[in-house]
Amino acid sequence: MKRVLLAASLAMTASTSAMADTVLGLYLGAEGWNMSADGGFANNSNLQQFNFDDETQGSFYVALEHPVPLIPNIKVKHSTLDTQGDVNLDQTFTFNGELFTANTNLFTEIDVTHTDIVLYYEVFDNNLFSFDFGINGKYVEGDLIAQDLGETTRLASENFSGIVPLLYSRIQIGVPFTGWGAYAEGSYLSIDDNTLYDYQIALTYAVVENLAVDVSLQLGYRSLLLELDDVDDITTDLDFDGVFAAIEIHF
Repeated sequence: MKRVLLAASLAMTASTSAMADTVLGLYLGAEGWNMSADGGFANNSNLQQFNFDDETQGSFYVALEHPVPLIPNIKVKHSTLDTQGDVNLDQTFTFNGELFTANTNLFTEIDVTHTDIVLYYEVFDNNLFSFDFGINGKYVEGDLIAQDLGETTRLASENFSGIVPLLYSRIQIGVPFTGWGAYAEGSYLSIDDNTLYDYQIALTYAVVENLAVDVSLQLGYRSLLLELDDVDDITTDLDFDGVFAAIEIHF
C-alpha cells in the first residue's frame, strides 16, 4: 500500500507540473549585450565604412505559450542598437544631399531599435529536447547621422523604418538532473540584395525550479546582420555581435 501511495503521489506531482506548463506558460526575460559594430551606410551603393565604438545594449522579451491547437504561440522582443564613431574620409561621401569631401574627419551616430513579433509552434516540447518553428515580423526603425567635426554645423541625418518578415526557429536541449541546458535561436531572411539575420546561442542554468516559477540564467553569443539595399532610401551593411548575459522567469 505504501508503494502504491508513493507511486500515486509521484504521478500526481508529475502531472501537476506538466499541466502547469501545458495549460499556460508565461516567459519574461531581460538581456545585457556587450556589442561591437562594424560596417557603414549610405543613400546608395557607395557605402561608407565607419569605426564604431563598442557599447552595452539591452533587450527584453515576453512570450506566451498555450495548448490551443493551430493557434500559434507569441513572443515579443525589443532591442536597441546604439553606437557612434568616426572616420577620416579617403573619398567624397554624400549623405542626404550633404557633400563631405575627402580628408574630412566625419563623426557618425546610429540609433536603431527593432521589435520582433514572433508567431511560432512547438513541434517538440519536453525537458530533454524542444524545437520551435514560425515567422517573425521584425519592425526596424533607425536614425543615421553624419557630421563634419571640423564644421559642426555641417550635419546630415536620415531616418528609416520598415517591417521585415523572417523565418524563425529555436532548438533547446537539457541535461537531466543538472539544471544545465543550451539553446540556439534565430531569425533569418535573404532576398535579392537584402540579407538580415539575428541569432543567439547560449548555455542556461536553472537557479530556481518549482511548481510556481522557474528562474534561469543565460550566457551566450549574439550576432545580428542588417544588410539592406535601398530600403526607405537607405542602404546599410551593419554587423553587430558580442557576448550577452540574461535572466529568464517562467510562470
